[in-house]
Amino acid sequence: MSSPDDAQRALAPYGWDDDWAAAFAPYAQQGLVPGRVVRVDRGLCDVVTPFGTVRADTEFVVPRDPLKVICTGDWAAVDPDGADPRYVRAYLPRRRSFVRSTSSKRSEGQILAANVDLVIIAVSLAVELDLGRVERFLALAWESGAQPVVVLTKADLVPDAVTLSHLVRDVETSAPGVPVLPASATTGEGLDVLAAVVAGGTSVLLGQSGAGKSTLANELLGTDAQVVQAARDVDGKGRHTTTTRNLLLLPGGGALIDTPGLRGVGLWDAGSGVERVFSEIEELARGCQFHDCAHEAEPSCAVLAAVADGVLPERRLDSFRKLLRENRYIVAKTDARTRADLRREWKQKGAVGRAAHRAKRTGRI
Repeated sequence: MSSPDDAQRALAPYGWDDDWAAAFAPYAQQGLVPGRVVRVDRGLCDVVTPFGTVRADTEFVVPRDPLKVICTGDWAAVDPDGADPRYVRAYLPRRRSFVRSTSSKRSEGQILAANVDLVIIAVSLAVELDLGRVERFLALAWESGAQPVVVLTKADLVPDAVTLSHLVRDVETSAPGVPVLPASATTGEGLDVLAAVVAGGTSVLLGQSGAGKSTLANELLGTDAQVVQAARDVDGKGRHTTTTRNLLLLPGGGALIDTPGLRGVGLWDAGSGVERVFSEIEELARGCQFHDCAHEAEPSCAVLAAVADGVLPERRLDSFRKLLRENRYIVAKTDARTRADLRREWKQKGAVGRAAHRAKRTGRI
């Protein structure tokens, strides 16, 4: 059994601290071992413990709710040495998590990474900027509670400095309060700045396939830990070179969770995140005549006036409306599903209760 000091020394590079140790104390009394989940696949996971990396079964931490399944970045309580099979018995309450909506018709959330401090959004400059997609990523990043950072990869493909500065400014306009860093694995531009930003915490690297995430991860790791494939010339998209979410230590300190490319980025209860991305609209809305102004055709709407005056780009308002509508829809759909699940649960409990009552009356129990 490891002592608290052993755990602190071995797990500190992965983010273990006194607060995690305090949260783990009840499990330590049960003889379980602390560790951080660095990979999950096929009902098993790799967990870094004070005794090294172990392979453990996830049977006890895969409930029906997809938001509560064990995830890369979680801090886990694992069976001690000698257990066969070895199980993850529980995981500690998450400080933060990055969640998106799945593409299923059940309107479920999917957790992509747990206990992250930074969300690095990789955006390729090899193709035309999709500012709406950047805003979508940012809404989820802010909602997670982590600090987002936008990295414009493949900056060497924009050799003209003036054009590059315009692209950076366009993204900055769409990302208030968010650092925007142009970077190139070819020239090394921006990599030292990014390495300093990610040192000391846990970062998750997100973006579409072909955005250069694996190349960026390799540069930060200082090794070819991730396989890299060329993106298609026609649209800049690539195949999923990363197929699982992996947590890896960075040589300059901190840890990085690399993820597969995301084709879809659905919002998941990200109302405050949307407001944060469009903070200038929220600020302008305070000047509207009506407190519930929808900024559509209402009189004395400060937001529409800002668009008319050229202060607020119309594209920003359109994007704000779109994301707000989507988020309201997913929240309403999720609430309806929750109510339906509760009704089914109540009916099942009622049926069990009635059966028990009948059995008692007939003397069967």
